[in-house]
Amino acid sequence: MYDLAPPIADTASDPFDALELELRLLIRRAQSAAAETARRVHPELEASAYPLLAHISAHPGTRGSDLAAHFGIGRATVSRQLSRLVALGLVRREVDPEDTRGQRITLTEDGATRFEHARAARVEMLHEILADWDRKNVTELATLLRQYSESFVRWRDTRS
Repeated sequence: MYDLAPPIADTASDPFDALELELRLLIRRAQSAAAETARRVHPELEASAYPLLAHISAHPGTRGSDLAAHFGIGRATVSRQLSRLVALGLVRREVDPEDTRGQRITLTEDGATRFEHARAARVEMLHEILADWDRKNVTELATLLRQYSESFVRWRDTRS
C-alpha cells in the first residue's frame, strides 16, 4: 500500500495549498483514466481526443474553431486531432452550408456507438468508485467542479 497524499493537516494552514495538492492528484489520476477510456473508444485513440468526441456528441455540427475556443487550445491542434479522428472513422467533416469556408463536425455512426459505450463504462466506473457516497454529496461534488471549471474559463479568458 502506498500513501495517496500527505495528510491534509500538512496543508490545512492554507486552503489553496490543499486545493493545489488535490487538483494535482486528481488531474494525474484523471489522465490515467482518460487514457483507458480513450482506448475503449478505439485502441489507437489518444486520451486528449475523448473530450473532443464528448463535445461533438453533445453538439453535433460543431466547428473546429468552436472546439478550439471551448477547450482553450489552438486551431492547429484541433485540426490535427480531428484529422486523426476522421482517419479512425470516428468523425466526419462536412462543408458548412452557411459558410462554405467552414466545416461542421459530427460523429459517424461507429464513432457515436463507440463513444457511448466508453461513456457508459466511465459512468459505471464512477458509480463503483463512489458507491459508498451519499447521492447528495455526489451532486455537490459535480456542482463544485462545474463552478471551478466556470471560474477557470472566466479567468483564462481574461488572460488571453
